[in-house]
Amino acid sequence: MTKLTHLDASGAAHMVDVSAKATTERVAIAQGRIVMQAATLELALSGMAKKGDVVATARIAGIMAAKRTSDLIPLCHPLALSKVAVEIEADAALPGFTVRALAKVTGPTGVEMEALTAVSVACLTLYDMLKAADRGMRIEGIALLEKTGGKSGDWSAA
Repeated sequence: MTKLTHLDASGAAHMVDVSAKATTERVAIAQGRIVMQAATLELALSGMAKKGDVVATARIAGIMAAKRTSDLIPLCHPLALSKVAVEIEADAALPGFTVRALAKVTGPTGVEMEALTAVSVACLTLYDMLKAADRGMRIEGIALLEKTGGKSGDWSAA
């Protein structure tokens, strides 16, 4: 098993020193979904939801969340992200939405947490904006799909 880098020799949590790591382009892609009643999906797509354009709001929330990841997740480094993209697609088969986020940086540490945070907050925002219509929605399957760059190299869930 790989040694956990956020624990020191005594087992105490600490922020990893990345100052000696190479600066490389790093990209991470994460995905998740929110499952809801078909009528709730129809409401969201109709533009008639009480709180407004739920998809646009969730996209912006995901982007903002990626930028604030180090404020939310202990021991994450603050990153000067060069790109965050959040895609939200309706899926009648769920029914619900699939949310995918890409985070990109040129730096000494990865952006997996930023991509995962973007997906999580976008899904939470969809829930918040639609909860009056459907409190039984489920957020599921939030996972890293792939990452590139850095010392550990490329990785893909596929």
